[in-house]
Amino acid sequence: MTTAAEQALAAPLGQAAASPSQVPGNAWRTGIAASGAWLVLGAITLAWPNREIGFSDWNFTTEFGGAAIVAALLLLAIALLGARAGRIGRGLRTAGQWLVAAPLLLALWEVATAKLGLLPPPFFAPPQSLIDVVHEDWQRLGLSTAHSARLLAHGFVLGALAGFATGVWIGWSRVAGYWVHPLLRFLGPVPASALLPLAFFFAPSSYAAAVFLIGLATFFPVAVLSWSGVASVNKNYYDVARTLGAPEWFLVLRVAVPAALPQVFVGLFMGLGASFSVLVTAEMMGVKAGLGWYLQWAQGWAAYANMYAALLVMAGLCSGLITLLFTVRDRALSWQKGTLKW
Repeated sequence: MTTAAEQALAAPLGQAAASPSQVPGNAWRTGIAASGAWLVLGAITLAWPNREIGFSDWNFTTEFGGAAIVAALLLLAIALLGARAGRIGRGLRTAGQWLVAAPLLLALWEVATAKLGLLPPPFFAPPQSLIDVVHEDWQRLGLSTAHSARLLAHGFVLGALAGFATGVWIGWSRVAGYWVHPLLRFLGPVPASALLPLAFFFAPSSYAAAVFLIGLATFFPVAVLSWSGVASVNKNYYDVARTLGAPEWFLVLRVAVPAALPQVFVGLFMGLGASFSVLVTAEMMGVKAGLGWYLQWAQGWAAYANMYAALLVMAGLCSGLITLLFTVRDRALSWQKGTLKW
């Protein structure tokens, strides 16, 4: 008959003992703390009257407080279930500390705006004003988001393809490296937004000018890092491929490009950030729809809550595209996981 000590020694090596918060059936302590934080947010929103400054009696205060309390109850139920909460519980555990911090930040925002008026309206609005914006102006905001996504897709894809092809060409061809590389280093650092007047003068439409500027902002980082990736490929790879009878196109497409892909994706990440900054500038100047246009329209009407809503939508769109690009990178470079830091 084995004792408890013998059973512990018989456990597989390297298997860590489960902590009390991870034992199936035990409550999730961080989830309980998060539930309390959301409950505090709901109580502050509902029990503390809003301070009316001029016209600033904020709509959807009751709905916002009620939603916070509902979130608190759901988190409490998931926390008490512990490991029995299943996939939902495991997914929320990874964001446990954020689930505590987010309601506290929202409560601070609520107190500084709606309750005490420390941040004066209309320049600052409480969190429930964003619900009001979505309720009242969701069609214009959604249409602007769709226009921005289409414009960004056209400009980013064209700029990324041109930058990738140029970078591979410069990295592979000595002639291109001699003639094109100096031009790229000389003209590439010029901000795309500095060419805004010329783009709108020569382009056939404001949309084409915006696509060109976004593509230009994407082009430079992708081209430079694609060139760097191809130029830094180990020459032994080419020698082995040539020994096996590989033609020139095989060396480029099957040796140089796959080896350079990690740096190409770095260039794509940088190009995506640059394209977003140019997107807002281009839409403010000439495009008649989009999030940049929406920001300018909201500022002109002193609708600062609408402006904050557009900024949040823009941040969500950028974050979603970065996540999508990470997913594509993980799939494209799955064969290099053992040799690269992820």
